[in-house]
Amino acid sequence: QVQLVESGGGSVQAGDSLRLSCAASGSPFSIYTMGWFRQAPGKEREFVAAVSQSGASTYYADSVKGRFTTSRDNAKSTAYLQMNSLKPEDTAVYYCAAATSYGVPIQLIPVRQYNYWGQGTQVTVSS
Repeated sequence: QVQLVESGGGSVQAGDSLRLSCAASGSPFSIYTMGWFRQAPGKEREFVAAVSQSGASTYYADSVKGRFTTSRDNAKSTAYLQMNSLKPEDTAVYYCAAATSYGVPIQLIPVRQYNYWGQGTQVTVSS
């Protein structure tokens, strides 16, 4: 098992930036694809971004492409989501999740393969 703890959320104004961190413990971090998801009130969970085990590959939802960047530091067992040019529609609880991928492209990893989830961190963007 791996335990995930997100941090870095907060309340900002449109156009501002935040960096979310996801600290992992309990299992070797590098075996997992790390994904980021978000859920706004009244909406379903939405995929945001993913980064491969090595950090070499990333994949983004169209809604955040060009604004968000995900990365990881396996030596620190931490994944990151850098969020720039934030918009009010980015307001949500953001979750990091760890997936076992069996070597498939990260964009093809089904949600059910994200076996471990953090507690979430609130991001609120005001206009």
